[in-house]
Amino acid sequence: MRLRADVIVGGLLLASCTTGPERNWVDRTSPPSLRQPVVDEVVKLGKPYRIGGRLYTPVDDRNLEQIGMASWYGHELRGRPTANGETFDPDAISAAHPTLPMPSYVEVTALDSGRTVLVRVNDRGPFHSDRIIDLSLGAARALGLTGGGARAVRVRRVEASVNDKLALRSGNRAKPREQLNLLELDSARQRSNWTPPSASSAEWTGPAFIQIAAFGSEERARALATSLGARVVEERGIYRVRLGPFANIAKARAALEPLGAKGYPDATITR
Repeated sequence: MRLRADVIVGGLLLASCTTGPERNWVDRTSPPSLRQPVVDEVVKLGKPYRIGGRLYTPVDDRNLEQIGMASWYGHELRGRPTANGETFDPDAISAAHPTLPMPSYVEVTALDSGRTVLVRVNDRGPFHSDRIIDLSLGAARALGLTGGGARAVRVRRVEASVNDKLALRSGNRAKPREQLNLLELDSARQRSNWTPPSASSAEWTGPAFIQIAAFGSEERARALATSLGARVVEERGIYRVRLGPFANIAKARAALEPLGAKGYPDATITR
């Protein structure tokens, strides 16, 4: 779940940030519909806000380091405004965080592989008690986390170089980061007092679905659903194409595997 720009922009505070050669840089690598000025010279933080009964307090924490679960979001929100007023590009390497300034830069590391990427935070979310960051589809792909369900990650705020900022603002990847080894990952877990969720909390019981795609057009969603024998679920103007229900997550995973070969590598398991 992500907070839309029209909900929180009114309460955001503005502060000066980077000046000089980065000013007025314009993205010319995205499709025309996504081109926009994308800058770092204005940072938005915002006042405390409440979502789902939970209070979130934005803070400029230069030493933030968290370990927890990450989810991701994709094409269903393409072209919509992020919480800092930019246009969401699912293929860019970006993320939503509930409290960090926008923009800010974090290293995100997949705990199962040690793979690490630099990510630009430009949105608010996720608003789930068991998740710490919402990755764009591009960021999730870079980390190998698009297989389905939330995955364990480390999030660490860093100071990014000018070149890395330019790369991320253009929708490209920054310079590759060094992969963490098991000792470093264990040390990070100990610092955060984080323990992996139990099997009962990490994997739900009962029915599961596979989300194949999501569209702003009901006609396109229903056409795809008909061709795959799937169903369409509408949520706030987004039409999600889903297979299921499956009796449990194991059966959903078995059905998910062949979808990549059929041209749907971004299909994911959901409740």
